Amino acid sequence: MSVLIVLMLLFAALIYAPQWWVKQVMRRHAAELPDMPGTGGELAQHLIERFKLDGIRVEMTEENNDHFDPEARMVRLSPSNFNGRSLTAVAIAAHEVGHAIQFHRREPIFERRARYIPLAIKIQRSGSMALWLAPLFGLLSRSPVAMLLPILISAALHIVGALTYLIVLPEEWDASFEKALPILEEGYLPAEHLPAARQVLTAAALTYFAAALSSLLSLGYLLLVLRR
Repeated sequence: MSVLIVLMLLFAALIYAPQWWVKQVMRRHAAELPDMPGTGGELAQHLIERFKLDGIRVEMTEENNDHFDPEARMVRLSPSNFNGRSLTAVAIAAHEVGHAIQFHRREPIFERRARYIPLAIKIQRSGSMALWLAPLFGLLSRSPVAMLLPILISAALHIVGALTYLIVLPEEWDASFEKALPILEEGYLPAEHLPAARQVLTAAALTYFAAALSSLLSLGYLLLVLRR
């Protein structure tokens, strides 16, 4: 029993480790820099005008919810990044505008995002719902076997959801290192700040990877439950 508890705790730690790393990188470089010429929101607006991304705008959204919305044609930045003059604010703004550039140019790599991200979210929500229903199934049927069915369904949905997230990794990497980084290297950031900006862009690109890894490790947790 003690070995099982240790394994479950290890899985729990691994589930949150990727998200923790992403948040730590963002937080580490979120300090305001007095010599930064503009905020993340101002940079985003400037890049939209520079690349003539007609019809695309930038606005503030909830904290930790930075994203590009292709349906609304909106680059959305959290308050700390919209108003901030930090490396995180500038790098995240450039990353999200990178998505807007992909969309505006109708790059095939962006098609994956529009097609698979909403699907992945729905699949993961369905998997979580199936897991919550497991005790109810067991209670109503008074059979441990009946409780296994929603757990197995949840496990299958977690696998599919994770694989769906992994499909968009190339698109995220492109937004960070084929779009945002070359832009920042043009003089928007001093050379001494570029290594830190690369760290933030890496974290931004791996956000979905962290979600996919979390989903797969959640599956491992479910398998441990099944063994009981």
